[in-house]
Amino acid sequence: MFDKSFHGGEALARAVEKAYTQGQTDYSLEPMVLVDEKGEPVGKIKNGDHVVFCCRRGEREIELTEAFTEADFPHFEREYLDKLDFAIMTMYHEKFKSLPIAFAPERVEKPLAQVLSEAGLRQFHCSESEKFAHVTFFFNGGYNQPFPGETDLCIPSPKGIPFDQKPELSLPTVAEKVEQAVDEGYDFIVTNFANGDVIGHTANKDAKLEAAAAISRYVSQVAHYAGDKGYVVAVTADHGNIEALYTKEGKPHVAHTTNLVPFLILDPKGREVQLRDGRLGDVAPKNDRMMLIILDGWGFGTGDEGDAIYLAKTPEWDEMLAKYPHSKLRASGEDVGLKAGKAGNSEAGHNNLGAGRIVAQDDVRMDQAIQDGSFKRNPVFLHAIDAAREEGTALHLLAYLTEKSSHGCIDYPLMLTEMAEGVEQVYLHIIFDGRSTEPGSAPAMLRTLDKKLAKIGRGVIVDGVGRGVALDRDKNYAKVRRAYDAMTIGTGTEYQA
Repeated sequence: MFDKSFHGGEALARAVEKAYTQGQTDYSLEPMVLVDEKGEPVGKIKNGDHVVFCCRRGEREIELTEAFTEADFPHFEREYLDKLDFAIMTMYHEKFKSLPIAFAPERVEKPLAQVLSEAGLRQFHCSESEKFAHVTFFFNGGYNQPFPGETDLCIPSPKGIPFDQKPELSLPTVAEKVEQAVDEGYDFIVTNFANGDVIGHTANKDAKLEAAAAISRYVSQVAHYAGDKGYVVAVTADHGNIEALYTKEGKPHVAHTTNLVPFLILDPKGREVQLRDGRLGDVAPKNDRMMLIILDGWGFGTGDEGDAIYLAKTPEWDEMLAKYPHSKLRASGEDVGLKAGKAGNSEAGHNNLGAGRIVAQDDVRMDQAIQDGSFKRNPVFLHAIDAAREEGTALHLLAYLTEKSSHGCIDYPLMLTEMAEGVEQVYLHIIFDGRSTEPGSAPAMLRTLDKKLAKIGRGVIVDGVGRGVALDRDKNYAKVRRAYDAMTIGTGTEYQA
């Protein structure tokens, strides 16, 4: 088909340059597929092959992973590859816990939930489904099952409509169930109000203002309800998001921030509380019955027209800040086990809150693994490579074309390609970034990648698609289907060597 000197980077670079002339950008590049001299697509993912999804985050990787791994996947018709070995780099979602996970979340020794359980205390964990894994799996330090004495309740998030059409989400029901748990006398209650993060990721300013107003109403309602029943109530956040309306360029801000987050105490006994600024891992319960309310994506903003919390009607929240002791917590970067300067996220935030200390996160752990050599000894990677070699099947690497992003790095598939000695078919499926990379930089990056593959002596780039298509996070499965079909059956704009 192709001689061993062909690695596909130059061919895809030319195809991308042609797409640029048609008005496409890196982020939203439509699928492009390599075909041979007969017009047949090259390197498609087939049943019995081995795949490593070389991204390390979560929310953008979920839908494509579902398409490859779920037998009852309902969102579009596709042939289910029931014998496909599909490995993921990190825990994209709790639903994937049965998949091979190269860097599964580390279990925290003695998380708060376990300490409470061993003390014979009853606890209640509640959130809507968008954040349920965070108040259970992540808050509990990587343990999938509830501890003895722990009750978990998941409230379904709205279905069938874009979230920004219902900024309140399922918060009224969450609040109702949490108040019922107060009436039942649980010793410890933890709940997550998802709106600040879920709506914060949209570009809808009005929805953000409505979400902030809803959070203000319900955090006051629930906190005072619990306080009136004798609970000490702590209110904090896992990271910032919704407070920032605009980027420096004046575009809608739809990402997490590095802003400080609030920590507020409501003590029904009126005891004097001295709070200090700190980090999320400093939070721990008192001996009293206690409720912890985590406002997802709720940071301290700029206090001006670019701050959704400032602009929204939040009199209840304003009153709580004025009335109750509060401080500021660091929820990003090294303070939550991430790289210095990196915005916080829900997984890290809940890990740290539940552990009472800094917990090293995936990106730090993976960089350490590369530096100390354990990346090349990872049993998930070795299994995929060894099986492909022994079976004579293909090894496919879903490769994120960027040097530095919260979602991944091209170093990962390059290292796996280097490790795949003796595997005859190593195929790279490129996902273009377009956010952490400079506009129009994809062709140059592909040519650099081509040279690195040539130096390794194996690996062929066989297709490419923009992050905005392959890594959708808005349940737009029509986009995901285009990426999936390109990788499995070769549907897309064809290009040749």
